[in-house]
Amino acid sequence: MLSESQKRFDRDHIWHPYTSLENPLKVYPVKATEGVHIVLDDDKKLIDGMASWWCAIHGYNHPLIKSRLQEQLEQMPHVMFGGLTHKPAIELCQRLVELSPDGLENVFLCDSGSISVEVALKMALQLAMANGNPGRNKIMTVRKGYHGDTVGAMSVCDPDGGMHQLFKGLLPEQIFLREPQTPFGCDLESSDKEELEKGFAQHQHEVAAVIIEPIVQGAGGMRMYSAEYLVELRRLCNLHGIVLIFDEIATGFGRTGELFASQHAQVAPDIMCVGKALTGGTMTLAATLCTAQVSSAIGKSEAGVLMHGPTFMGNPLACSAALASLEILTSTNWKESVNRIEARLVSELESARSHKRVADVRVLGAIGVIECKKAINVESIQSFFVQEGVWIRPFRNLIYVMPAYSIQDSQVAQLCKAMIDSLDIDNHFLN
Repeated sequence: MLSESQKRFDRDHIWHPYTSLENPLKVYPVKATEGVHIVLDDDKKLIDGMASWWCAIHGYNHPLIKSRLQEQLEQMPHVMFGGLTHKPAIELCQRLVELSPDGLENVFLCDSGSISVEVALKMALQLAMANGNPGRNKIMTVRKGYHGDTVGAMSVCDPDGGMHQLFKGLLPEQIFLREPQTPFGCDLESSDKEELEKGFAQHQHEVAAVIIEPIVQGAGGMRMYSAEYLVELRRLCNLHGIVLIFDEIATGFGRTGELFASQHAQVAPDIMCVGKALTGGTMTLAATLCTAQVSSAIGKSEAGVLMHGPTFMGNPLACSAALASLEILTSTNWKESVNRIEARLVSELESARSHKRVADVRVLGAIGVIECKKAINVESIQSFFVQEGVWIRPFRNLIYVMPAYSIQDSQVAQLCKAMIDSLDIDNHFLN
């Protein structure tokens, strides 16, 4: 267990995500993870409804990933990727190309999801310059989106209602269209089509690329929209010669019921970002994939190279973990598991729709969301969830779960019960 002095040091000196050291939120010491459980210092077990921010898709401590990491650790934990290469990186990139939508043939390995977005934006901007279009130096996207916390990624997050609005005016000014309005499973509404056509007509001369989270807008609001929106987006990008980037960091590797969310629309991007679940929640690793047309033009440009190169690019440990995770995913019936979780979430969360505090309930794949009418008191509701034996981390006005695919029906039911029961307590919500 942590000593009291260690807890005080944590409270007084260590930043946790989106917190203040002047008024730190309570944190819960963890000593172990087991399957879909987080084990706290006091031995209390919590069913993890977050899969550690959506990445631990197989649950924790999977024996295959652990064994592959141990083997790689004994052989070669790290070597620089500049001027050198190794088997884990080659095999991982081969596997990513095999699994990804058609046309994505080339892979840039990077440290995190945010960096994979940075690389994608650099690819698009370098491509525009290589094609003799230096005036095409803007990125177009939609509101309510989230693409990461680094400067380039922040610039394509929602500029007004997002987590980075504080930096508006300091970031590159990008072009934002209205977020998709048509719900998932519905034919594209004419207003969405008209909004896209208007945006492309007005801005195509200055746009290098369009970036979007396919089907599900994650940390920007857990919104789910029509697959036909992606079809129309692909058509307009082709028409105007604009690069299409799909940010599959949150949605990739089965989370929505397809291996990649874009496959709901049978649409392939020119550039795709993946991360989070890539290593099964064990190591930080991401990748940016692109078509041969993109890489060829960059290679023939004035610079001649892609201007990026992280220190830990292609880390052998992370690549080995990713290979093991992909092996687990593709050798098991992950789709059946995700469909089972989806059916259970639909059934268990249905009663929340009529609650006085609920604005909407949304489910897609292994994602279940209760959108509340008021913002949530995170510290208060978090304490309640821990008492109930679950780990759920809400944000803004959203209570949601994205559990591991290995979770059992009874555990999904316990998560959903805690979500619904939390709605009845007044101090869980801000006025």
